[in-house]
Amino acid sequence: MELTNATVVVTGASRGIGRALLDAFAAEGAAVVGCARSEEALAEAVAAARDAHPADDGEVHVKGVRADVRDASDVERVVDAAAAAGEGDGVDVLVANAGVKHGPSGAMPIQEEPYDRFDETLETNLRGVFTTVREALDRMPESGRILVPSGSIAVDAEAGMGAYAVSKAAAEALVRQLAVDAAQTAAVVDPGLVNTDLSDGDGRDPNEVAGMFVWAAGEADPDSIDGERIDLRAWMRATRSR
Repeated sequence: MELTNATVVVTGASRGIGRALLDAFAAEGAAVVGCARSEEALAEAVAAARDAHPADDGEVHVKGVRADVRDASDVERVVDAAAAAGEGDGVDVLVANAGVKHGPSGAMPIQEEPYDRFDETLETNLRGVFTTVREALDRMPESGRILVPSGSIAVDAEAGMGAYAVSKAAAEALVRQLAVDAAQTAAVVDPGLVNTDLSDGDGRDPNEVAGMFVWAAGEADPDSIDGERIDLRAWMRATRSR
């Protein structure tokens, strides 16, 4: 897919990977709409991306919409804003990045997870992804791509990861189901440990892995990634000849 003038939606865009993706997709010439619950943090991220990549035509190609992915009406507003922002009337790429994790990694055995934290984690990390995908699909051409960030915790159990691990495994199952049910391409992107609010300050800089998502959204062969997990090794192998 050609990303120049494509329309891209990024959820959880106020910090971490989401913020890096605002910048990375803007650099490709896409019209990017990001959303987050924190209006102030989102505005800062959007302003930084605009300053780094001013549009040649004077138009604003990076926009922010305050939204909670657990709320379908909020997500609908984001999709509508994206459809109006690009050259077409739809969404070409969705990165369902918004997520939550309560407490430090390794500190919550699943059998001790409080009910309210379990529910909130699944509501954001699974239902939020589902809501975002469902709303976006109504405005997405068959050539569109859906990317869901994940991590090894979704497939390799690690003590004390609680509801977060469950939510990531479930989100990956959702991607696999989309691959067989929807015409659009759906893939899991596992960038490894990235330094975000969810990783306790460990891992790579988000800007170092943003290229994975740009590649998956654009250059990657859709048939080869549909329903699959893209990890760092696969990305580096695919782009080695550059």
